[in-house]
Amino acid sequence: MPKMDLFLWVVFPYISLTIFVLGHIYRYNKDQFSWTAKSSQFLEQKRLKFGSTFFHWGIIFVFFGHVAGLLVPKAFYDWLGITDDMYHFGAFWLGGLAGVATVIGGLALFTRRVSIRRVAKNSSVSDYVSLVVLGAVVLVGFSSTVGYTVSGGSFDYRETISPWIRGILIFRPMPELMAYAPLGFQLHVLGAFALFAIWPFTRLVHVFSLPLGYLRRNYVVYRSNRPVKQEKKTIQ
Repeated sequence: MPKMDLFLWVVFPYISLTIFVLGHIYRYNKDQFSWTAKSSQFLEQKRLKFGSTFFHWGIIFVFFGHVAGLLVPKAFYDWLGITDDMYHFGAFWLGGLAGVATVIGGLALFTRRVSIRRVAKNSSVSDYVSLVVLGAVVLVGFSSTVGYTVSGGSFDYRETISPWIRGILIFRPMPELMAYAPLGFQLHVLGAFALFAIWPFTRLVHVFSLPLGYLRRNYVVYRSNRPVKQEKKTIQ
């Protein structure tokens, strides 16, 4: 096994995951006030609503699709009676729709951030870096999956990438599974781990701040502080 393959498919993933975990712990303990999405809604709303809706719904389905494809063993689907044709049909069409929505939303959010002056002035370097890296990961993964499916490629990531990522998570790495994967899938995986490495230092941390407390919070009552004008009574 070449040293470069050992670095790319064993060392680099563990470095990225270590930074991901320790970086979040450090940032949360160091500066909780920065743990926010830094909403720019008050600067511009129309394009934000369009892009954010497409992107967030798309990325949610993409995430669960990756969980189903990478973390769930192929044998489990065989046990359920889901054939390869059934699985790939669902992955292509449902995953494809989610990917298209994510790409459309991501492009809308990126063009909004660079084209609207007020939004651009209130953006940090980390905002642009996270958008570019996330966009590259989504585009490379989407194009690789669709390209292989349309061209009739025989590569099955459930027999290579899936067991490799599970091996990384249980500390039994198998770099040989990734060493001969198609280049597009390799770039997608490397880009994903690069995203994990920068994640704790960007606004992406707001993913772990779901406002569940709002579900049980009492209503907030607002009262006007303007004095109420009393009607004058006329004496007959």
